[in-house]
Amino acid sequence: MAVLLAPVLVALLVASFAIWVYGDARRWSRAGTPVVFRLGSLSITTPQAWALACLLVFVVFAPVYAVARRD
Repeated sequence: MAVLLAPVLVALLVASFAIWVYGDARRWSRAGTPVVFRLGSLSITTPQAWALACLLVFVVFAPVYAVARRD
């Protein structure tokens, strides 16, 4: 049973974090200082893009968001 529950808990954690990122990025954007990340042709500038990036590639974009948020 615990083996089946682990992936569900991980998915809930990732989804919860993506929702938090959306809200946080939206607050920053409304305050006039959006959270922005650019690397070559990749550009993440909207709350929706941040939430989607964190949802799809959590391991990469969760730390990137934390660093970009400080700048």
